Amino acid sequence: MTVQDVRSFNRFYTNVIGALDYGRHLYAPYTLTESRVLYELAHAPADAADLRARLHLDAGYLTRILNGFEENGLIERSPSDTDGRRRRVALTGRGREAAALLDARARESVGALLDTVRAEDRPRLAEAMRTVRRILGDGPAPRPEDVVLREPAPGDLGWIVQRNAALYAAEYGWNADYEALVARIVADHAADHDPRRERVWIAELDGRPVGCVMCVADGTPGAARLRLLLVEPDARGLRIGDRLVGAVVDFAREAGYREVVLWTNDVLGAARRIYQRYGFVLVAEKPHRSFGQDLTGQDWRLDLHATPGGRRGVVGGGAG
Repeated sequence: MTVQDVRSFNRFYTNVIGALDYGRHLYAPYTLTESRVLYELAHAPADAADLRARLHLDAGYLTRILNGFEENGLIERSPSDTDGRRRRVALTGRGREAAALLDARARESVGALLDTVRAEDRPRLAEAMRTVRRILGDGPAPRPEDVVLREPAPGDLGWIVQRNAALYAAEYGWNADYEALVARIVADHAADHDPRRERVWIAELDGRPVGCVMCVADGTPGAARLRLLLVEPDARGLRIGDRLVGAVVDFAREAGYREVVLWTNDVLGAARRIYQRYGFVLVAEKPHRSFGQDLTGQDWRLDLHATPGGRRGVVGGGAG
């Protein structure tokens, strides 16, 4: 590789980014840097020093941006909880609305770009991008706040089936019977579910899914069932499993369920520890032969009336 190769790629990619912002509407009325500051604050409040280090910005330039945001009612500043010399910066309601609008525009533009890429070429493109980032250095390691929980996009339900099958085969030796079970669970949800009482979450990191969980109505009146908790191995340690379980518990409580139940297996220790932190109680267990293995199935239950708030504390949970 030569210097010219890198410069040529830079020119090409700059043109691609420019095409995404055709007409200059993507970031309006903000600059690209201002939009990036809003993005960072939307994912976690921070003080100015942290923002400056994270974004490699000149201190004076960042101060001007934050002063403008404050004048326009986008942020509020308060003393830091840990260092009285620092000021905590957080988005206001208006700031969150602005950040959400910019995020929606970006997703729409990138989605339009990906529409031009054949489905069979997308995995190679994603891996090529990750390779460039790994080789050239991607800065600090991923942080928990870099992970976004979102609704499933087209293709994500298929991803849930594929990753469950592949990971449980690799980590526990489970056979295709487990893939068939997950496929039925996902297909039943896709074919018929009540969005007010049933939901799927995808955990996304760096534009790719790294985790999932489902909340579905159980056969028992007043009970929700947590299903298909999974976190990719390379994304564990970022509290993703904890956040996914918390999302189910919060949703179930808001939807009016009385309890959350789940079924798992005793070999899945990391998931069980998360359930216990949220107050789930083991109510029954029984040996069984499934998925080509001798396992001990476990039923867990969380009484939502007895737990006004789940404890926020990585991770497969079984079919549930």
